[in-house]
Amino acid sequence: MEFRPCIDIHNGEVKQIVGGSLRDAGDAAEENFVAGKPAAFYAGLYREAGIRGGHVILLNSRDSAHYGATKRQALEALRAYPGGLQAGGGIGPDNAGEFLDAGASHVIVTSYVFQGGRIRFDRLEQMRSAVGKDRLVLDLSCRKTAEGYNIVTDRWQNLTREKVEEPLLERLCRYCDEFLVHAVDVEGKSGGIEAELAALLGKWDRTPVTYAGGVHSYGDLELLRKLGGNRVNVTIGSALDLFGGPMSWEKVLDMCRNG
Repeated sequence: MEFRPCIDIHNGEVKQIVGGSLRDAGDAAEENFVAGKPAAFYAGLYREAGIRGGHVILLNSRDSAHYGATKRQALEALRAYPGGLQAGGGIGPDNAGEFLDAGASHVIVTSYVFQGGRIRFDRLEQMRSAVGKDRLVLDLSCRKTAEGYNIVTDRWQNLTREKVEEPLLERLCRYCDEFLVHAVDVEGKSGGIEAELAALLGKWDRTPVTYAGGVHSYGDLELLRKLGGNRVNVTIGSALDLFGGPMSWEKVLDMCRNG
């Protein structure tokens, strides 16, 4: 299990939000933490610590009045840690190259490859052709429904009919290098992990998977290690001391490296 840090940017500021609260209308979100430091500061911390594979997420839509400020922060973070961070949020074949040229190791994509609640494999082919399989991460963030864990898109606002399960992972792993999975129902709430989802991801061993959502204690971290078979990577946001939470990011890093 690796610690994969995050830098979430909304309205031009590094923030931790309650994931399910994000709305394009009015660029609104329920905030847990608003940083006084820029995204490049956090990128520098992760670089100095030798942590790779974290993600920089742009939480504004591309037509938002705040998108320009958010994008500037993201690009500055990528330049501060070339090759050490992934970038996601509003990325498609037309703009992926700009983030890779700025220093992103990978681009993270969800919404571009969905239409009408289904995966568009022609668009997946376009993304793979544009950036290469080894530089593409698919974000399979999801909500619990009566059918299972359904993928959500467009900054977690729209529910699709596609479910996170092994047959889907089998189909998708041909197109990407990694998966990123936010448990949206618990994201930003620091109330515990989505154990059933963690266990499901722990059965997958074909490509790296990073889980995000609900980790708020070292006990949660150990539970995720157990359920994920010590191979599901972890992102922690609001619970970290870097973002006003109780968990030491340095202890988290040590637990992941030496557990």
